[in-house]
Amino acid sequence: METGRIGRRIAYWRERRGFTQGDFGRQMGKSRRWVQDLEGGQRQADPRLSVLERAAEILRVPLEQLLAEIPDASVPTETPADVRAVLDALDHHDILTGVFGPDREPPPPTAVRRSLDYCCNAFQACHYSAIGRQLPQLLIDAHRAAASAPAGAECAAHAVLSRVYQLTASFLHKFGTTTTAPAALAADRALAAAERSGDPVAIGAASRRVAKSLMYQQRPEAAVSFATRAAARLSADLGAAGPLGLSTLGMLYLNAAVAASARPRTPGSVIEASGHVDQAEEAAGRQGEDRNEDWTMFGPTNVRLHRIDVLVRFGDGWSAVEAAEGLDPAALAGLTRERRALHLLAMARASVLTRQREQATRALLEADAMAPEEVRGRPSGVHVVRDVVAVTPQPSRELRELAERCGLRA
Repeated sequence: METGRIGRRIAYWRERRGFTQGDFGRQMGKSRRWVQDLEGGQRQADPRLSVLERAAEILRVPLEQLLAEIPDASVPTETPADVRAVLDALDHHDILTGVFGPDREPPPPTAVRRSLDYCCNAFQACHYSAIGRQLPQLLIDAHRAAASAPAGAECAAHAVLSRVYQLTASFLHKFGTTTTAPAALAADRALAAAERSGDPVAIGAASRRVAKSLMYQQRPEAAVSFATRAAARLSADLGAAGPLGLSTLGMLYLNAAVAASARPRTPGSVIEASGHVDQAEEAAGRQGEDRNEDWTMFGPTNVRLHRIDVLVRFGDGWSAVEAAEGLDPAALAGLTRERRALHLLAMARASVLTRQREQATRALLEADAMAPEEVRGRPSGVHVVRDVVAVTPQPSRELRELAERCGLRA
């Protein structure tokens, strides 16, 4: 074993898991300086196998991931042109607020809603490039429609504006750390518009984006707290709003569960995340079936997929595989393409954790066939491809070709 290479792999996975050197050192029972020396290849002796096994357990990866070479990857870091156009629209505060007056008549609310529906459909179909082309103008139009809304229609106009900003935050989160800050800005604006609308569903939906934004900022404690407090505050109103409200409430609980699973794996964090999934399951039971209310695709099946995802995030691959065995294929097929593709990527991760290399490849290729923009165009999707390649001694032709399309060496 070469200490330098092992150290670089530990640093790679530590950063992937969001641990500082101090965090990782405390869990290893070592000092921060020890971690620095190990990652820098400055320790004279190779780490003992027991040390690597403990590191793999903390980092939630198979031991082979620390022993095998990590393929080079050109994970997308340059912001695509259509994403830059969305960022430019967010920066043009004068245009968005209409402080200097619009240069044309504001669009009718029906036209704004139609464009929003188109973009939401594109998002659930994983057609992110189509959203990038439409979203900059939609942001401007939604602002102008809200600014010019007649008396009695302001609340509805601001609820639509909030939904546009929610979509913007979700869209930007697809592109990883380079767009974390503008996504947070969009989420905050979504919540401000929702509060102005006075609509509990809009407020709950926007709160989900704020919680998710906090998670992407690697602040899981704050994300859990924000989501659960919003759920507690809005629970009565959302429960009384029928399937639309229950979907919003259930998704708040699922956001809290995912955020809780971003913490280091401890008995307490596992119990807490599982409890939030249970709360979502109760809301889904009251709702009764899978429904795409307000583009949530919430229901019993989505809750089940989130339970599997939480297990994967905690590194419990075998439990995730076991939980997936009872999924109803017909119910799964009824979900959106985005939700199914994300589930396949989660199963690819679970298969890596359980050393089921063929199953990992199969799930990954199926996800790519279903939603190539979700796999090749997102940093997180490319990371899954890299993980599968790293543990596959002899990648198939299809896997090698996918890796090459992602900029990876297979």
